[in-house]
Amino acid sequence: MADRHNRDIDRQPAPLPEPLNVMCVDAHAHIEIVTNTAPDAPEVGRVLDQAKSVGIDRIVQVGYSAEQSEWCVKMAESWPNVLAAVALHPNEAPVVADLEADLAIIERLANHPRVRAIGETGLDFFRTEPELQERQKYSFRRHIALAKSVNKALVIHDRDAHRDVLDVLTEEGAPEKTIFHCYSGDADMARECIEKGYILSFAGTLTFKNAPALRDAVKLVPLDQLLVETDSPFLAPMPHRGSLNTPAQIPTILRFMAQERGEDLDTLAAAISNNCERLFGSFA
Repeated sequence: MADRHNRDIDRQPAPLPEPLNVMCVDAHAHIEIVTNTAPDAPEVGRVLDQAKSVGIDRIVQVGYSAEQSEWCVKMAESWPNVLAAVALHPNEAPVVADLEADLAIIERLANHPRVRAIGETGLDFFRTEPELQERQKYSFRRHIALAKSVNKALVIHDRDAHRDVLDVLTEEGAPEKTIFHCYSGDADMARECIEKGYILSFAGTLTFKNAPALRDAVKLVPLDQLLVETDSPFLAPMPHRGSLNTPAQIPTILRFMAQERGEDLDTLAAAISNNCERLFGSFA
């Protein structure tokens, strides 16, 4: 993942969109890749201030390695409008030198009061070769168990592994609050997730021209099972695809989502804000 991260921090940020009327939340971001600084650095504050200037006043900072999850916790300690999620990414877990040692770090961090979710975990068969996929599944199962043991939300990364992710959740018993980050399935998968009570979070990919399946799916999701995210610094929404993404781009995604769903923007923003508080707890 490091090579991809290094490429992204060289990009120019997308222009700021028109502010929202109702404050909302970025449910999934990786601010350390946006700023490449310490978690309490002024550059982090500037990213948060820019987001707030367009109506995004809370952020969930999400982990993908033991070291970076520590960074997430420190960021949540430093900024009152930030909560943390901690985990080993499914591409990280199969290749770390000592998986059990890293899982132990995640288990320790999971009990921190500013940590409100276990993620991002899951399965990724796009980047992980077949011989490492069982190790990836083992890590996913450990994260599911951890989320249930600490009674916190589970944030899932699912790439080219839809059926396997759903099957593992069924086998292990999904946590009460299970979130599909950057939802990438089709309408049929969305129906299955909705029936099981899972939360679907949509990112800038929703706006991409090559994503009609996502637009079909987002129309089906009940308002109380819906989130929005940037996955900063990745996946900047159209018309700025390829730019450095930041939490300030949530209004662009929300406006597109409201149009696709035929929904009032203010109503949508308020509902998603309430969903975040229900899933992650108070940011205060």
